[in-house]
Amino acid sequence: MNLVGLQNWLDNASFAILFLTMLLYWVGAAFPTLSATAALGTAGMAIANLCIATLLGARWIEAGYFPLSNLYESLFFLTWGITTIHLIAENTSGSRLVGVVTAPVAMGIAAFATLTLPSEMQVAEPLVPALKSNWLMMHVSVMMLSYAALMVGSLLAIAFLVVTRGQNIQLQGSSVGTGGYRSNGYRLQKAGELISQPQTSLGDNNGFARLESNKNGNSNTAVLGAVLTTPIQNQQSTVQNSEPLSPQRLSLAETLDNISYRIIGLGFPLLTIGIIAGAVWANEAWGSYWSWDPKETWALITWLVFAAYLHTRITRGWQGRSPAILAASGFVVVWVCYLGVNLLGKGLHSYGWFF
Repeated sequence: MNLVGLQNWLDNASFAILFLTMLLYWVGAAFPTLSATAALGTAGMAIANLCIATLLGARWIEAGYFPLSNLYESLFFLTWGITTIHLIAENTSGSRLVGVVTAPVAMGIAAFATLTLPSEMQVAEPLVPALKSNWLMMHVSVMMLSYAALMVGSLLAIAFLVVTRGQNIQLQGSSVGTGGYRSNGYRLQKAGELISQPQTSLGDNNGFARLESNKNGNSNTAVLGAVLTTPIQNQQSTVQNSEPLSPQRLSLAETLDNISYRIIGLGFPLLTIGIIAGAVWANEAWGSYWSWDPKETWALITWLVFAAYLHTRITRGWQGRSPAILAASGFVVVWVCYLGVNLLGKGLHSYGWFF
């Protein structure tokens, strides 16, 4: 069996499938009534995941070592990790908006590995002595999975900022929120009932006031036989010069915020384990746990950024825009850590550089 030919076919097929999958997710977002695009998008992402897994397996059999020794292999492993995290997040949340932001990134990485890298960087070569260790699989695979999870979580945070138009909204029922429900601004009532507005903070309802019906002075509950639906919009919004978001947007924002938090919560422990494993491997290979190599320095910066994100969410109780901005900045930091210092700088972890 020609494993090299199989790899060449699979990397091109993965790129083509991810490109079509991206289009399906975008069409589904633009035309929500086309229900078939959701299932086709999920199927496309699953097929691409399987193709990349087969590619890496063929590479492993051909080269005789775990396929994470050069940039080409690590890019496809990262793409496989992103598609895997995508499928987990989409299955957990039931939201197809996840694919709108993850599919283009996965497709772009596959395109870069397949179409941009020189052919000599795509060929499997014997391992250098420093890489002939079981720590290669332990350290690099965990780090790549952490990058994939952190990227997906950061992309969802960016999507949250887009959906909310950057407004500082109050989330309820999120992973760190009060656990209550958010009022959608509508209240069922009987015909002839009086409407009273409670003395509550309107900012907690994102510009919508909750309504309570009061009949004979002692009834504050809705009646199932209601025939009138009354919307009341906050007339004294705490956010000046900004239009309150619709209940649909708020519900979508809460979903994105929740998924982003959970995915980053998965990626951060993986990043921690990967850094510790790398320190042990560095001591075994070079006689020092930490040498302030550019890669090590940026790994520490990445860890601090997402540690700050989780600290603000868990300890400080932040939610909404502020932690989302922090997570969005983490997306850039992860790329600098993974690719920037490897391609543009010289160090112990460099794959080579373009300039």
